[in-house]
Amino acid sequence: MSTQASDSVDATKIDFDSPQIKRYNQRRKFKDQFASISIAWGGMGVIAAILLIFAYLLYEVIPLFETADVEPLAAFDLPNSQHQTLYIATEEQNEIALQVTDQGEFIFFNLDDGSENSRFLLPLPAGVSVSSFALDSDASRLMAFGLSNGQVILAKHQYRVTYPNDQRLISPLIEYPFGQQPLDVEGVIGPIDLLAIRNEEEALVISAVSEQSLFSTVFVKEEDMFSDELVLEPESLDMPELNGLVSAMQIDIAQRWLYVLIDQQQLLQINLQSGETVNTALAKPVADMRMLLGGISLLLAYDDGSIEQWFQVVENSQRRLKKIRDFTTDINAKHNLLALEQRRKGFATADEQGFITLYHSTAHQTVFQQQLFDGSAQFVALSPRANRLVVVNDAAKVYVFTISNNHPETSAYSLWEAVWYESYDQPEYTWQSSSSSNDFEPKLSLTPLSFGTLKAAFYAMLLGAPLAICGAIYTAYFMTPVMRRKIKPLIELMEALPTVILGFLAGLWLAPFMEKHLAGIFTILIFMPIGILLFAFVMSRLPVAIQNVIDDGWHGFILIPVVIAIGLLSFAVSGNIEQGLFGGDMRSWLTNEAGIPFDQRNALVVGIAMGFAVIPTIFSIAEDAIFSVPKHLSYGSLALGATPWQTLVGVVLPTASPGIFSAMMIGLGRAVGETMIVLMATGNTPIMDANIFEGMRTLSANLAVEIPEAEVDSTHYRVLFLAAFVLFLFTFMVNTAAEVVRQSLRKKYGSL
Repeated sequence: MSTQASDSVDATKIDFDSPQIKRYNQRRKFKDQFASISIAWGGMGVIAAILLIFAYLLYEVIPLFETADVEPLAAFDLPNSQHQTLYIATEEQNEIALQVTDQGEFIFFNLDDGSENSRFLLPLPAGVSVSSFALDSDASRLMAFGLSNGQVILAKHQYRVTYPNDQRLISPLIEYPFGQQPLDVEGVIGPIDLLAIRNEEEALVISAVSEQSLFSTVFVKEEDMFSDELVLEPESLDMPELNGLVSAMQIDIAQRWLYVLIDQQQLLQINLQSGETVNTALAKPVADMRMLLGGISLLLAYDDGSIEQWFQVVENSQRRLKKIRDFTTDINAKHNLLALEQRRKGFATADEQGFITLYHSTAHQTVFQQQLFDGSAQFVALSPRANRLVVVNDAAKVYVFTISNNHPETSAYSLWEAVWYESYDQPEYTWQSSSSSNDFEPKLSLTPLSFGTLKAAFYAMLLGAPLAICGAIYTAYFMTPVMRRKIKPLIELMEALPTVILGFLAGLWLAPFMEKHLAGIFTILIFMPIGILLFAFVMSRLPVAIQNVIDDGWHGFILIPVVIAIGLLSFAVSGNIEQGLFGGDMRSWLTNEAGIPFDQRNALVVGIAMGFAVIPTIFSIAEDAIFSVPKHLSYGSLALGATPWQTLVGVVLPTASPGIFSAMMIGLGRAVGETMIVLMATGNTPIMDANIFEGMRTLSANLAVEIPEAEVDSTHYRVLFLAAFVLFLFTFMVNTAAEVVRQSLRKKYGSL
């Protein structure tokens, strides 16, 4: 019997070494290894992709903060060193330079070796010589020559480019836009000792100093009705008497202010329209005075090497000249010459020790400084593209340098701090990347864009997060399973709705609707919680038999008609409320009485539209986290006498807190990176105003608007990549902080 029993037991044993089991184990092992390797490589691929994005953004951003580089290119003798040089300039292609002498000679020479290209003579009247020289601006190339007989000749150097035999040929020439006949400055009878001009579309202004007296004439431009020729109608201006020796003069671009430097330390401001004068005492002697590109800012270069930027601002309802910023160097320079960039707000200086320094006014930074030549600088000029620098020293030696200075406009100051821009009355955070003017001062502050990003995300989370979290709590913990199976997929389906549709609806329907029914919106915000609480109170006071008719978990269903009724009631009574409290127009009351600006596409519209976009994300993750809390924890709490609410607050929510926090952070990341809703539902105004009725511009919306139009490799283009990099870093830091907090919550409540 025992032998038969043992045989039957042996017969029922499973052979784990059978070929079939071995093949099964091998397949399972292969699948496990394949899954492990695939998951590992997939995770590494995601990390690699993120690192590649990070590296590419850095690749585009790093050139913004590279320092300028200046290298010597050529050195040769000045073509005409026998006569005094009045002016040095170069043409755009950096092939030909111009020397203007006091004999009225225009000498064009090759910039690579100094050989003469061509020569022209100023058509001077017989027995008349050049006594002074002035320049309208380097960009306009209009030159004025004051003559010994008190007249003025205006000339302009131009360059004709042709391509014979497919080879570029630059032919310089001299033009006389107002004719070769000299112009008379009203009142001047002697030699013109000093000159200033400003030529604009409607008028030409010439100011001259002769025999220690100041004269100014406005030449109004008119067209001859028969010949269509330009006719200048002179009009003399009354000028004050001068008390001192005039060192320099400049006229602003509006032809309103004449700046006169007297005895190198007195700055006289003369209003050409009213004749008003203001005298400003300077602390140090001025070596050079020029108008920055655009003709608004006045640059003062002092003997000690420091430079100051001044322009007109309005203070206490009065316009006055104010020092905005200064630029200092570490070297002991005793003499400074200025050269202005023709397309940016940058400038260069050369001193008596052979130092070249490059600055940018808006960025308030020194981008280059180095000793590059021997002797003391007598003339310094920048090419139109600011990629060549020409210096003439006291030994009539010409030094040519090549400049690599692609992005001087960007600095930590210009990107993140309040900058005092030209024509502004105070420092401001401003983003304005383009303009129709060639003299435009780029305003590339990322602060208002970052503020707008946080503002949009804040109002979206303020609306979406409470609704999503509370909805997740009710759905996962209180709602009946039958109803949960319908509600949860329906809310998650909202996530599939394209954000461009939400933005379209928000911009074209929601914004006008809210503007028209603003009182109704705020009435709902007040009446809805009060009405729901009142309905709950009434339900709790009904007989128990009636309360038991409604099964647990179905209370949310019967609340739907209550919510609809409260909404309809709110809009029905909002007209009376608006008439009684706000004079019938809440928007006008906000603007005129409360002093709160109102924009139709504002943060409230964005908060509602983007709130609906983040609700499904937050709801889905938070609901899963709450529903996944083990039932034995809640059952144990209830068994120990806790109420369902106490169980929820004390057991369920702490256990689910890591998941809820993750849902919040993912929703915040969605709100920060949202583009289309913000782009279509706001005015896209990059302003820093926390007012819920004002719009904003976010980093992501700004990228969508401007990156298609940005010139590749330009400063604007790279600053947009910097904005993307800032958005990337912000998301990375938020996610990192969220993971740290989530792990901390998991450790704290993981033992429950």
